[in-house]
Amino acid sequence: MGKSAKKRIPALPAAEGGATAAPAGKPGAKKATAKKAATKKATAKKTAGQKAARRLAALAAPAALSPPMAVGASSAVLDRLWAVVHDRRTADPEVSHSARLLRRGTAKVAQKFGEEAVECLIEAVSGNRDALIAESADVLYHLMVMWVNANVRPEEVWAELQRREGVSGVAEKASRARTLPLELGLGTTKIP
Repeated sequence: MGKSAKKRIPALPAAEGGATAAPAGKPGAKKATAKKAATKKATAKKTAGQKAARRLAALAAPAALSPPMAVGASSAVLDRLWAVVHDRRTADPEVSHSARLLRRGTAKVAQKFGEEAVECLIEAVSGNRDALIAESADVLYHLMVMWVNANVRPEEVWAELQRREGVSGVAEKASRARTLPLELGLGTTKIP
């Protein structure tokens, strides 16, 4: 059996029938210390391996609950992204960026969305098309996180977009501007 194929078996403490370490300065003290260090290293490797396995399992589990991937690029990716972020709400924050962000609260979620939106604007003004595409993906991801945080489902937003479809943008915006002050109880249609 080669050196790398050998299994390390930790020594049993004296109370469990194992050998006792020789006192420092006596023959065998270095060997006992080396054995102890090797045991500690093997335990650390095992613990690190277990942590990695738990992280992989945590990542794999929510993905199994997510909608199936579509072939080709389409807007359906937004529904799948929302579902993944929604599933990750309860994931381990050490494993999931979405879980970590959601646990930090609404203010942090909104701040991250704003930061990504500003980065997207900067790339648009700079005329950097590739960076604009990448930053747009970041904006959409953080928008999904914000929706999950606020309990907004994509269908609700799609329905609102559908309601606006076919209505002139100028007319739609003007109708909101007139009703908003009244909804706020200002008694006027002029926005102060």
